Amino acid sequence: MKLKQVFLISLIISGCIQYHSPNRNTWNQYLSGASFMDMSETAKTAKLPVYMGHGGKIVTQSGELSEKMQYGDKNNIDNAVLVNYMSGLEYELYDALRKPGISVQRAGTDVVVILVRDSIMETNIADISKDGSDTLKTISKILKKYNATFFEIAGYTDSMKDKTAAYTLSLDMAQRVGVYLSQQNISTSRMFIVGRGSARPIAAQDDMGRLMNRRVEIRISPAR
Repeated sequence: MKLKQVFLISLIISGCIQYHSPNRNTWNQYLSGASFMDMSETAKTAKLPVYMGHGGKIVTQSGELSEKMQYGDKNNIDNAVLVNYMSGLEYELYDALRKPGISVQRAGTDVVVILVRDSIMETNIADISKDGSDTLKTISKILKKYNATFFEIAGYTDSMKDKTAAYTLSLDMAQRVGVYLSQQNISTSRMFIVGRGSARPIAAQDDMGRLMNRRVEIRISPAR
């Protein structure tokens, strides 16, 4: 069998293999360097030296300025660079993630990817599905390209009587996504990971609404 045929067969086989999250006992290793807190402005400022120490860069270092943008007020130039950078990120995510249960939104200078649980997780198992693995791999590639960013991975559930269970389930989803991104060589110095239980519902608590409220949100913010 020719080498090219062997390579094509290996690609087909690897594409059919179901992803499974690694053993929970190893998650701390994958998520070492991630911050388990909200991605506030204060938290990003505190994390910036660690991020820069791991090879991170700020948005204004992310590319060459056009000839017109090389002259003028520095603040205006920096703001223009930031807006262009995040607009490019938003467009690429929107264009690549046209799938049911997934949306891309702008929130000020940040970009938010909303992943309904059923779009990335197995139905009756706490693990990432084959479609979810494909989606997260796509997000990983774009995060690598737009690497002058921090991002927060937040898990949410629908309304539950047991608030502790809701928090645990939401954090589990967020951590699984974080582990996957870490496995794709996304630096954990960029990550904030939180579980928010049933807080901040985005839909009514009827049957359809509950499905939408079970979700993971990846909020991407410019490093500056």
